[in-house]
Amino acid sequence: MNVSDSERVASQLEQLGYAITDSEESADIVLLNTCSVREKAEQKLYTRAGQLKHSDGPKKIVGVMGCVAQLEGESLFKKDRGIDFVIGTKAVGRVGDAIVAAVDGEKRFMDLGEREEDYDWLPIKSQRHSPYVAFVPIIEGCNKFCTYCIVPFSRGREKSLPASEVIRHVLELRREGVKEIHLIGQNVNSYRPTTDSGLEKFKGKSQFARLLRAVAATGIERIKFTTSFPRDYNSDITDAINENENLCNWVHLPVQSGSDDVLKAMKRGHTVESYKKKIDDIRSSPRNISLSTDMIVGFPGETEKDFQGTCDLFEYCGYESAYLFKYSPRPGTPAAEMEDDVLPQEKKMRFLELEKIQRRIQQESFARKTGTLLQVLAERKGARDGQLTGHSTCQAVVNFEAGIEKLGSIVDVKITEAKTNTLFGEIQ
Repeated sequence: MNVSDSERVASQLEQLGYAITDSEESADIVLLNTCSVREKAEQKLYTRAGQLKHSDGPKKIVGVMGCVAQLEGESLFKKDRGIDFVIGTKAVGRVGDAIVAAVDGEKRFMDLGEREEDYDWLPIKSQRHSPYVAFVPIIEGCNKFCTYCIVPFSRGREKSLPASEVIRHVLELRREGVKEIHLIGQNVNSYRPTTDSGLEKFKGKSQFARLLRAVAATGIERIKFTTSFPRDYNSDITDAINENENLCNWVHLPVQSGSDDVLKAMKRGHTVESYKKKIDDIRSSPRNISLSTDMIVGFPGETEKDFQGTCDLFEYCGYESAYLFKYSPRPGTPAAEMEDDVLPQEKKMRFLELEKIQRRIQQESFARKTGTLLQVLAERKGARDGQLTGHSTCQAVVNFEAGIEKLGSIVDVKITEAKTNTLFGEIQ
């Protein structure tokens, strides 16, 4: 989501006549896009702002956008005098106004207002992170209010984009040569537009399943989606993947804990057993769907038994990849009021143990892919000369020998070697 936000902000600035530079030294204006999911990310903001303030050369205008900007607002000016303006998560369409105000000498310019009705969600081609892969937001915000999570406060309530707008974006990206799109949102399968225009002719038990079928019907070559919320995941989503080859065989389904007691304290709205049933449904697919997840260790009250339940769940699900986090309290969330009673050293030990389990499971999964054919989108040059790299339909990173004329092509690659986080193969 943050990459997508940055692409759209850079698009606006380019269209306003600003020149985007990769060189921090030559920049007159620096925008810091921030995340507030973890405390470490917030701390990085103040470090970076301080570095910019004390850098050599002419003074730079420094703006802060994103979730930390939305949550901290005016207090950012007090915490760091090097910050010139602050733009909230829904005010990014007005970043040009903020820059003009700062250039004109206005101090402490801040905009935490709502998004414009005519906000353009589609970045221009020159500012996308890839010519062949694009992010398509379908929903923003969150209504779930998990006790540890700050997102409902930083991103606001769920608001789904009209299906007709999503389809228009996909078709435009396809015309521009994009091969793979990612439907993105805090909880994509919570998608519930106020108008169902464009989805009426597609079957589905949920509007998200109907949207998947509608996007598949555009003919774009590959479709992925993230992130899904377990409570809103239903078998019809798996059915849609089974029915449409261009819906890729990868599901990211964050579970956060393998303990019912911890899940209840987190207010996740699902149990280990209900989550396993969804995993069983996904595993029953003939498409061999790859699974990934998010997991928090050391949540307040987590016992050794609770943690063992998390380890057991990893073994059951066989995640091909996972984002692991040590719990840290976020001010303003209900969990921040709980006693953070798992010692830092214990959090670290549990993190390392779970990471070890995940690496073994991933290596076993990758080893099973050796000798198989994977469809890979050649996205960019690899680390070595004559090598390209890209993702498979199951979201594995694959390196293979090929000339640059293959960039942007979807090729069959026979997997010859599996390393820790990457597969290697030969183009067929």
